[in-house]
Amino acid sequence: MNKSIVIPVIVVSCLGLGFASAKLIENLKPKPINVFPKIAEENKTIRFVKTADSITAVFPLTIEGEMSFAGEAVPLSDPEVRERLDRELQINTYWQSNTLLSMKLANRYFDQIEKILLEEGVPSDFKYLPLIESGFRDVSSPAGASGFWQFLSGTGKRYGLEINEDIDERYHVEKSTRAACAYLKEAKEKLGSWTLAAASYNMGIEGINSRLQKQHVKNYYDLFLTQETSRYVFRMLAMKAIFANPRKAGYMLEDNDLYQPYTFKTITVDSSITDIASFAEANGVLYKHIKLLNTWMRSTSVPNKDKKPYEIKILQ
Repeated sequence: MNKSIVIPVIVVSCLGLGFASAKLIENLKPKPINVFPKIAEENKTIRFVKTADSITAVFPLTIEGEMSFAGEAVPLSDPEVRERLDRELQINTYWQSNTLLSMKLANRYFDQIEKILLEEGVPSDFKYLPLIESGFRDVSSPAGASGFWQFLSGTGKRYGLEINEDIDERYHVEKSTRAACAYLKEAKEKLGSWTLAAASYNMGIEGINSRLQKQHVKNYYDLFLTQETSRYVFRMLAMKAIFANPRKAGYMLEDNDLYQPYTFKTITVDSSITDIASFAEANGVLYKHIKLLNTWMRSTSVPNKDKKPYEIKILQ
C-alpha cells in the first residue's frame, strides 16, 4: 500500500524538478537583442502611407509626417527635397538583399556605436553613416578608404588612428567611431549644422564650404551638389525611415533572425605577439575568433617594440 503511493510521488517530484530545471535553463539564456522597436519609438512622426508588397505587385513607398536628421528638420514641403528622399526610399526598400543584411548587422553594432556617439556629443542619427558607407562590413573602396567609417589613410592618421602593415585602426570599431566623432564635431563647428557636417563626410569640409559661399546659401537642402553628395544624407534618411517601420517596408524579421552582438572579454597586451595563431590557442580560442573580433590586426603578428598597450577581444 505504501509502495504504491510512494512511487507516483517520486515520479511527480522528479518530473516537477525536470520542468523547474528546464525553466531555469531557459531563463538563463540571454534574450536576443532587437534594436528596431526602440528605433520605431524614436521616430513616431515617420509614417508609411503605402507599404511594400513584393509578392503580388510592387508599389512605390510613400511616407508622411515630420522628419529630421540629427535634430534638424528635413523640409519635405520642398518638392525637390521630397523627390530626393523618394528616390532613396524606393532604391533601398527594393534592394532587399542589401537592406536585409544591413538590418541584421545593424542590430549587432547600433547600440555599441550609438553609445560612443552620445559619449562624444554627436547625435545618434550618425549611426546611419557607417551603415551607408560600409554596411557594417570591413570593406575597402577603390580609393583606399577602409573600415566601417571608410577613412582614407591620411585622414585616419590625422584623427589619431594607427595605420601600418600590421595594425590598421580604421578597422577598430570603437577607435574609428571616436575618430569619426572628432571629424564630425570639427565639421559642425566650421559649417554650422550637423546636416552639413554629414554631407562633408562625403565631399570634405572645404568642398561643402566652397559651394555654400558660391551659391549664397547656408543649408544643405538648398545646395546644388554632385549627384553622390546630393544623395548622401538622403540615403541615411531613407534607412532611418525603413528601420523605423521595417514591417511596413516589407521586412519581416523576428528577433532570432537578427545578428547578435558578440560576447567577449578584453585583455590588455603590451608586448609583441609573434604568432596570432599561438596567442589564440593559449587563450582557448581559434585564430579566426581573434581575427573576427580584432580586425584591426592586419597580419599574422603584432610587433610592439614600444610596449604600447593594446586591448584584444577574446570570444566568450
